[in-house]
Amino acid sequence: MLEFPKKLSEARIMIANDDSIHAEGIKVLEEIMLTITPDVWVVAPETQQSAAGHSLTIHSPLRMKEYDKRHFSVYGTPTDTVLVGVQKIMKEVRPHLVVSGINHGQNTADDVTYSGTIAAAIEATLMAIPAIAFSQDFDEAGGKPDWAIAREYVPRILKAFEGKSWEHNLLMNVNFPVRIEGVTPEIRPVAQGHYSMEKQDMDYRIDPRGRPYFWIGPPPARDEHDHTLDMGALAAGHVTVTPLSLNLTHYPTLVELGKVFK
Repeated sequence: MLEFPKKLSEARIMIANDDSIHAEGIKVLEEIMLTITPDVWVVAPETQQSAAGHSLTIHSPLRMKEYDKRHFSVYGTPTDTVLVGVQKIMKEVRPHLVVSGINHGQNTADDVTYSGTIAAAIEATLMAIPAIAFSQDFDEAGGKPDWAIAREYVPRILKAFEGKSWEHNLLMNVNFPVRIEGVTPEIRPVAQGHYSMEKQDMDYRIDPRGRPYFWIGPPPARDEHDHTLDMGALAAGHVTVTPLSLNLTHYPTLVELGKVFK
């Protein structure tokens, strides 16, 4: 079982992300964490790593940059940063909790398979440290994240988890909505949704030297009508909490395969 800190005010927390150590979201998350405990460390990618997924750098060296005794960056992926952070930087002061984010943009439905924000939480989970990924929805067509809901609800969510435990292969995925007039956000435990990549936008373009290239666009439109799923509840203006399992085995099919190959 993964044991969430029983007393957050005495917990040691490591913050990671995929938008880089320079992103506004990670600075907001650090500000929030420092209102909970003074023992906060930041280890994040030096450069933007969105959609890096759970990738690990194995064919080139990993370089680290120390900003001060509690702030470090790694020239690698979100997975790299958590690995380096826990195994090297914080080797003598292992974190009790890893929080990832706050991501610029939601991580719902099939985003979780691409997300570097989720990947950082996955790596912590694999090292037996409870982890939560935080993401903030916003209008990516010229909009800017509003962190007010996150500032209010992150402490509430962490307080609710205080002293709790969950299975060793689980992490929590939290998404904050765009504020909707007349809607008071509720904290909704919901399942992961799904969108079809068959409609993924991909522009075909020609560079100045006449060579063709492709530019992958934003994810396809999501079905936001089902409020029992993360993307629907988020679109309705609520904070979503989704437990994600790292064991991808489909057990009903495993049983059927036992019959096929007996």
